[in-house]
Amino acid sequence: MTKSAYLAGLLLYASITAAQQQDFSNVEVEVQHVGGNVQMLTGAGGNIGLSVGPDGVLVVDDQYAPLVPRIRAAIATVTRQPVRYVLNTHWHPDHVGGNAEFSKDATLVAHDNVRRRLAEGHPGILGRPVPPAQAEALPVITFDQSLTFHFNGEPIRALHFPRGHTDGDVIVFFPASNVVHMGDTFVTYGLPFVDVASGGSLLGMIEGVEKAMAAVPDDVKVIPGHGPVSSKADVLAFVAMLRDCVRLVGLAMKNGQTLQQMQEAGVLAKYDHLGKGFVKTASFVEVIYNELRGGAQPPG
Repeated sequence: MTKSAYLAGLLLYASITAAQQQDFSNVEVEVQHVGGNVQMLTGAGGNIGLSVGPDGVLVVDDQYAPLVPRIRAAIATVTRQPVRYVLNTHWHPDHVGGNAEFSKDATLVAHDNVRRRLAEGHPGILGRPVPPAQAEALPVITFDQSLTFHFNGEPIRALHFPRGHTDGDVIVFFPASNVVHMGDTFVTYGLPFVDVASGGSLLGMIEGVEKAMAAVPDDVKVIPGHGPVSSKADVLAFVAMLRDCVRLVGLAMKNGQTLQQMQEAGVLAKYDHLGKGFVKTASFVEVIYNELRGGAQPPG
């Protein structure tokens, strides 16, 4: 593992640990209607999607365990129906932290790799391991490629896109409601985090997001993993930015520049405004460099 990848991993697990230890007492869980049967909840961690209707409630991601009572209270403001299913978009703690609590009266569902990574835990970095999840937090229904819930009057489809943000990502389509929940394959906080240690791939993310957008209408409402409700145009602008980043790094490599030279020269300087948050520009350059150096080809 290279130094900047090492540091990026350290920042990830440090942030996870800090979030798990933080005081959630002032966090407010807010509800926003997105379209049709679908609501979005925000609080701390990844955005939560809800399908609400006569069949009950399907929850997409569940943030952190201390917030579950507030999440339940927020759900109760829009329906008296029970939560029947919780679907995880990937394994990261800010998206699955409420699993054990919700499993007391709902069925947990996820991709095969999400259950595997939760069950195994992660060795972490510099003494910050992610321990194996308790049995109650593990999905009891898993799938390989896709799964459809015939629920609340629409076929809600969870589709696996391998090697994106992680190797367990699912994007969730609500066709009758004209909504799609992208998980962390699309975020609005800046440059996206690619969890290479969990099988992630930036080139895979580009391919998966483009395929997802090709399958939805132009006026679809998009729930990102983090950030406000977005449009298809927002997602396409995001993926165009990612493609341009790959192009710029690839061109610098063809010109014989080393990774350090690219970072020092600011090969992605035009996107520095997006690299001020969790994911820094220099680390993002390294992710692209390592994939291209390994022989990966950008999506056609």
